[in-house]
Amino acid sequence: MNGVCSNGSGGMYLSQWKMTLSKICCIGAGYVGGPSCAVIAQKCPDLTVTVVDLSAHRIDQWNSDTLPIFEPRLDEVVKACRGKNLFFSTDIDKGIREAELIFICVNTPTKTFGWGKGRAADLKYIESAARRIAEVAQNSKIVVEKSTVPVKAAESISNILSANVKPGVKYQVLSNPEFLAEGTAITDLLNPDRVLIGGEPTGEGSEAVKALSWIYEHWVPKENIITMNTWSSELSKLAANAFLAQRISSINAMSAICEATGADVDEVAHAVGTDSRIGPKFLKASVGFGGSCFKKDVLNMVYLCECLNLPEVAAYWQQVIDINEYQRRRFTMRIVQSLFNTITNKRITVLGFAFKKNTADTRESAAIHVCKYLLDEGAHVQIYDPKVPRDQIMSDLTMAEITDQPERVPELVTICPNAYEAAEKSHALVICTEWDEFQTLDYQRIYDKMLKPAFIFDGRLLLDHQQLMDIGFKVETIGKRLNRDQAKLVRTHANSTS
Repeated sequence: MNGVCSNGSGGMYLSQWKMTLSKICCIGAGYVGGPSCAVIAQKCPDLTVTVVDLSAHRIDQWNSDTLPIFEPRLDEVVKACRGKNLFFSTDIDKGIREAELIFICVNTPTKTFGWGKGRAADLKYIESAARRIAEVAQNSKIVVEKSTVPVKAAESISNILSANVKPGVKYQVLSNPEFLAEGTAITDLLNPDRVLIGGEPTGEGSEAVKALSWIYEHWVPKENIITMNTWSSELSKLAANAFLAQRISSINAMSAICEATGADVDEVAHAVGTDSRIGPKFLKASVGFGGSCFKKDVLNMVYLCECLNLPEVAAYWQQVIDINEYQRRRFTMRIVQSLFNTITNKRITVLGFAFKKNTADTRESAAIHVCKYLLDEGAHVQIYDPKVPRDQIMSDLTMAEITDQPERVPELVTICPNAYEAAEKSHALVICTEWDEFQTLDYQRIYDKMLKPAFIFDGRLLLDHQQLMDIGFKVETIGKRLNRDQAKLVRTHANSTS
C-alpha cells in the first residue's frame, strides 16, 4: 500500500511519518463528532477513539445514560464502546498530544456580523482548533477537516499549522466531509453512499489519504471511498446539500402552481420522479426544509460565488433559499385566510417542532418560522413535539431574529405534554413535523375537543385527508385544493366505478 501497512496489532504503520496510527482524537462532541466517532470505535475495536470538547456539560451527557442528542440506534453504539475504546473528555490537550489523527468537528455557523454577514461561514472555531493543535502537538499529525467549510478552508488550516510548526513535527490536512441526515445518522454512517477524502497529491499527502481510507475500509467497500483533491472534496459537500435543497424548493414552487390550478402535487411529484434521469427522492412538498446544513451551506455557496465575481450563479442559489422562505410565509398566510382573515387571540395547535422526525434538532425548523408568523398575528400557540424539550422551544421562539418582544412569548405559547391536550379548545391544528405518531392519533377525539369549524393544515402531506373531512375537519394542505363537496364527488365516483 505504498508505505502504508498494518503493524500486526490492529494499527497502521505510516512509513513516511515513522509512526503507527492507533489513536484518534475528535475535537467537537456535537452532531457530527459524537456519532461519527462512535461508529469508528465500534468498527475499529483496535483503535482508541477520544472525543473532546470545551463543554463539560456536553461531555458529562455523553458519559451518562442520557446522551446530548437523540438519534435512533446511537445509544446502543455508544454504550457498546464507551469505556473500552471510546472515550469522552474535556482534556483537549491530552487528546491532541496522544492522537496520530485528529478530526476537527466543530461548529461553522453562518456569520451574524461583519463581511459576509448572513451568508459566509464563521470559521473562528475551525481556526481556534487549528491553533490549539499547533500549540499542543509534540509529534506529527494527520488533521482531518470534517466540519462543513468553504472551499480552501483546509488551506487556511495548513497555513496556521505550518506557521507554528515545531522541529520534527509535520502535518497533513485532509478534507473528509460528512453526509449525515439527522434521524438516520447511524444508518448513514454504517452504510454510506460514499466517503469523500481530499488530500494533497504528494507522497505524505497520499499516505495520509490512505491511512484515513484504511479506517473506513473496516466496514465501507473500497469502491465507495472516493479520493480527490482537497478543494474538490470541500466543494462537493456544499454542492450536495445545495442540490438537495434545490430539489425541495423546486417541488415546493410546483406546489404553489398546483394550488392555483387544481393539480395535485403528489401526483406531479410521482410523475416527475418516475423519470430515471430525475428519480423520486427529495420530491416531497412540505412547509419547507430546515436543519443545520441546507440553508447554511446554500448561503455559503452564494457568498463563495459573490467572492468569485459570479453574481448570476450567486442569484441562482439565493433563489433556493428565497423559495423556502416564501413557502413558509405562504403556508402561514393560508392559515390566516382560512380562519376568516384573523387569528388574533385564537388558539392554534402546532404539532411538531423539530425540523424533521426522529431528531430533537430544531435548527432552522419550519415550525419556528410558522410560529413566528402566528405570534406576529396575535395567536395563542399550543405546541406539542414528542422529543423537543420545553426549554429548547421557548429559547427558539425568543431569539432576536424571531421576535422583538420576547417577554410576550410565555404569554402566548403553551407547551403541551401530548397532542390531545394541545388540541383542546383550539381553532386549528397545524402539522409542522412528520412524526409517525401523528398518523395514528385519534382524530375524532381531537375534533371533538376543538372549536368549530375545526381546521387542519397539513404542512407535511402526512394525513389521510379524506378521512379527516369525513370526520368534519376543514382540511388545507400543501400543493392541493381540497373541499368537502369535491371529496364527496371523488368518493362517489370511486364507489360507482368499483
